[in-house]
Amino acid sequence: MALAGPGPGLAAAQEAADLRPRPFPAPESPAFARAVARGTRTRSGRPGPAYWQQEAAYRLQATLDTAEWRLTGSGTVRYHNRSPDTLRSVWFHLHQNLFASGAPRNEATPVTGGMDLTEVAAQGRPLDTADTLMPGYRVDGTRLRIQLPQPLLPGDSAEFGFRWTFRIAPEGAPRGGTDGEVAVVTYWYPQLAVYDDLSGWQIDPYLGNAEFHMGFADYDVEIAVPAGWLIGATGTLTNAETVLSLRTRERLARAAGSRAIVAIVTEAERGAGAATAQAAAGILTWRFAARQMRDFAFGASGHYLWDAAETVVGDRDGDGGEDRALVQTFYRPSRRLWAWDQSARYAQHSIEFLSRFLWPYPWPQATAIDGVDSCSGMEYPMLTCIGGPRDTLSLYSVIVHELAHMWFPMQVASDEKRHAWLDEGLTRFNQAQGMREFFRGYDREALSRERYLALAESGGEVELMRHGDLYPAGTAAYGVASYDKMAVNLASLRGLLGEQRFLAAYRAYGTRWRGKHPSPWDFFYTFNEAAGEDLWWFWRAWWYETWTLDQAVVEVRAEGDATYVVLEDRGLVPMPVRLAIRGVNGGTFRYEVPVQAWLDGKRRHELRLSGTSAAIASIEIDPERLFPDIDRSNNVWSRLGGGR
Repeated sequence: MALAGPGPGLAAAQEAADLRPRPFPAPESPAFARAVARGTRTRSGRPGPAYWQQEAAYRLQATLDTAEWRLTGSGTVRYHNRSPDTLRSVWFHLHQNLFASGAPRNEATPVTGGMDLTEVAAQGRPLDTADTLMPGYRVDGTRLRIQLPQPLLPGDSAEFGFRWTFRIAPEGAPRGGTDGEVAVVTYWYPQLAVYDDLSGWQIDPYLGNAEFHMGFADYDVEIAVPAGWLIGATGTLTNAETVLSLRTRERLARAAGSRAIVAIVTEAERGAGAATAQAAAGILTWRFAARQMRDFAFGASGHYLWDAAETVVGDRDGDGGEDRALVQTFYRPSRRLWAWDQSARYAQHSIEFLSRFLWPYPWPQATAIDGVDSCSGMEYPMLTCIGGPRDTLSLYSVIVHELAHMWFPMQVASDEKRHAWLDEGLTRFNQAQGMREFFRGYDREALSRERYLALAESGGEVELMRHGDLYPAGTAAYGVASYDKMAVNLASLRGLLGEQRFLAAYRAYGTRWRGKHPSPWDFFYTFNEAAGEDLWWFWRAWWYETWTLDQAVVEVRAEGDATYVVLEDRGLVPMPVRLAIRGVNGGTFRYEVPVQAWLDGKRRHELRLSGTSAAIASIEIDPERLFPDIDRSNNVWSRLGGGR
């Protein structure tokens, strides 16, 4: 069936009544516009020629008291000022103060007393608390401000020293804690705040819900735990010969060259002298090194089993060969009921799939640990904490989701606190692609679409471009916007651009901003350039508003030897109309109404098809469900029913 040309024009009065709002360009933030003017960002989506970011190197020591569940820490950090600015103060985050009595928070947490700083030093000088601009420090909730003894000039560096202690939070703490068998130790040291070209110091307090904005740094870490305990951590273990038994080391070496899962430590082989080395004082100190990471976290237990295997990640170093990484999982025997005995296989597939779908996994290992239940699923560099209970589907689902965070935000380090969708939504989308392959067609995207549409229909939706701590409490608005709607948006963008152009733009964004701090506008501009289209109408409608899509077939009529199809855009989101026109003889004719029809302000669009309507069996809008239409009951006209 062929398109015969435009139909009769609609009456002027009807046209006036049908005018609809036109999405105007999404506004840049003033900070982004200033960054473009300074040359640190561009409107091509690439980092600017003057882009810079700060550098740091931590040396940390931690002792875990498993009788009192208390961590005692000490360490130094060397901070390099790569900015063009002179810094007279430096900010740190003390995330453990979320658990202090009276701390502001937007979700319930246990109260442990928070972090007790026993020593603070800067530029070689011990510091006392101070509320003035004199050298000293001040704690404000989860934030620590240090007024420097000497200004930190561009290109210079300064060293800071700390000693501290805190009680590990019990079960019920978000993103870590202890249940008496395992300890997941996270956000455990004074961490430098990000100072960047957009915001200067990003010192939004940690309130519990919204996550983090973190800079890249090198880490050298020592962790003292009881002999017999196993540790899964960020980074690479550098003293395996000191802390692991010979049998454990031999199995670990075998796993590094085996795609078959190797049981490194079995149930009968736990404890000092079996899994680990013996220690005269009963304490072993594990040493880890990590380079250019956003954070360092670890999990420890005397109950853990340990599985590992090699995983193929592709050519990460550009030498033409296939590179590999080690996947590891640590879990308790009781968690076999939750499919944890399959966890290494799930992690192996996750890393291999994501390395193909995005770009090669860059680090030597990736670890998933069985943690406290309230951890649920949480990501740290090279490490995930997963709580239960789980079954096969949900364990793979959370493993692939948390390991997908190794790309966003662990490599592409966006500000999770202010723009949660820029890591969680991308990760939800990537998770769905992994699940489709692993479970051979399982449609995780459909679940995200259903959740988004249900909230949109209820009137409870909140826009994506909102600070993560400013969503209405006790509702699904944060989770749907940051996770599910963003995943749906990416699926819609894939449908709009086609798989090839979409993936090229998606990977361009990731590889351009790997090891850097992108903003939403870097994401938007990258897609505009890589896709070769001005997509500001798309960004405005789906990110800045809570508009919905509702396209309808409202009339099919015959006039002489032609058939007229009237389409209506009843929502506020403009999208192209993808039509499948099926003939009574079985053929299907495809036609697309470009989005410009709606961008011009119209509500209705009329097609004139050659031939009588008797030749048409049905007309359907978007039969592949590429776009999240809120009311599909009006998307189909059929000869038998007239519509449904």
